[in-house]
Amino acid sequence: MKPWYAGGLAFECTGCGGCCAGPGEGHVWVTPKEIVAIAELLGLTEDKVRRKYVRKVRQRFSLVERKSNRDCIFLQPDGKGGRNCRIYDARPVQCRTWPFWPSNIADTDSWCLAGRRCPGINRGRLYNADEIQHQSRQIAP
Repeated sequence: MKPWYAGGLAFECTGCGGCCAGPGEGHVWVTPKEIVAIAELLGLTEDKVRRKYVRKVRQRFSLVERKSNRDCIFLQPDGKGGRNCRIYDARPVQCRTWPFWPSNIADTDSWCLAGRRCPGINRGRLYNADEIQHQSRQIAP
């Protein structure tokens, strides 16, 4: 059976940073390999990145959030009224695969709900079903 998005889904990142921002607490899951990549990008040791930017949540690791607003610690003002990601080139899979997470593509209602939070959903490039499924499969259950 074909998925409901067999005709594809449009998405274009607007750079708003909303997917990286609070107010609710969330988790940006990060693997040991991704921690190494972040450390290399920032010119820090892996140990320093783990101490300063990573927290353990049960058996997994997550990037920390700013206590004041629950934004990802790496989301920063761009000087033009917007925001950008300080580790964009080494961002975790969770970030690279937005908005094609299993929870967002489960059905049309889920996609529409994600679209209320993300202005890039339903605009821009059309991703085909194979691309969407490839992105979705990268997210750990």
